[in-house]
Amino acid sequence: MTPVPDDDLQLLERARSGQQDALEQLLERHQSQVYRFGIKMCRDPEDAKDVLQDTLLSVARNVREFRGGSSISTWLYTIARSFCVKKRRKSKFAPKDAAPSLEGDAERVADPGVSADEALASKQVEQAVEAAIAALEPMYREVLLLRDVEGLTAPEVARVTGASVQAVKSRLHRARLAVRAHVAPLLGIPTELPTAPGTCPDVLALFSAHLEGQVSADVCAEMERHIDSCPRCRGACDSLKRTLSLCRTSAPAAPVPAAVQASVKVALRNFLAGSA
Repeated sequence: MTPVPDDDLQLLERARSGQQDALEQLLERHQSQVYRFGIKMCRDPEDAKDVLQDTLLSVARNVREFRGGSSISTWLYTIARSFCVKKRRKSKFAPKDAAPSLEGDAERVADPGVSADEALASKQVEQAVEAAIAALEPMYREVLLLRDVEGLTAPEVARVTGASVQAVKSRLHRARLAVRAHVAPLLGIPTELPTAPGTCPDVLALFSAHLEGQVSADVCAEMERHIDSCPRCRGACDSLKRTLSLCRTSAPAAPVPAAVQASVKVALRNFLAGSA
């Protein structure tokens, strides 16, 4: 279980005692991760705004009941997910082709040490990762986002989603392999190579399982020996490693648009004024 940081604990204790400034600070600190999760799950900025506002208001209503049995992030994601599910049930016209970009993506400053061709290739890979994640069914997308983008453990993801840990790991493996299949052709890592003599194991599934502690040391060592001798499996495994790295690094904390921040702040303060 991920411990609650000391500064979060201090803000939480103050918020539970009725100090509104502490509650506002706590929610402001975590709003970007809630917004990022909402926009990637709902794939619509307006829905993500509603999810953020509803999540923060729910936290404000229930902060005195939170006893720190899980991390603040796990609690927030659990609430945010419930609102995402409600949005998904209501929406009949959710876009199916691509995930929306986060505000400010187009304004990223180019690295002066990267050529135009390299920058374009990097952008294409990043867009492919976004599209691959967006194309996943919600039950697979949410576990990938929570585990490989947001960094929760599998048990924490299970707590957020209400699924068993085993179900989370199973969905996670499928999601990882689906995203890797979408992105691999753009990575420049050779995988269509002759196999080594003998039968190749399913290195992609084994590596994904290894990340979740599901592979014994003996099996892991055997897999490593095979990869050393099989360029094809080594390329496949490298492409999955690179894909997961891209999942983590291509999703920085989403800047909540100023207009959304203002709207959420007004709603929160109106609620706090009415509950005082």
